[in-house]
Amino acid sequence: MVFIPDESDFDVEYRSVPMPLDPKMLRMARRIYRSYRMLHPRSQKQPLGIAIHKETHRGQLMFNRQPVLLPGECFVPLNQLEAEAQVV
Repeated sequence: MVFIPDESDFDVEYRSVPMPLDPKMLRMARRIYRSYRMLHPRSQKQPLGIAIHKETHRGQLMFNRQPVLLPGECFVPLNQLEAEAQVV
């Protein structure tokens, strides 16, 4: 018998743990975020993260609390981008 957990079985703390990403993906996501900040310096609207395609590295800022990802995309949360930017 195989147990398939329901989404409600997962604790919120597990969702807040950042998933390891390819360094190239993080670089591309950081570049997209930096471009947004340069083009919109006075914007008070803070994105929650970036949806980025794993193969094409095309990305889009996500402002919705529950981002909808297309096949082949992964989500890079803003806190992970900022953490990476502080390390570099």
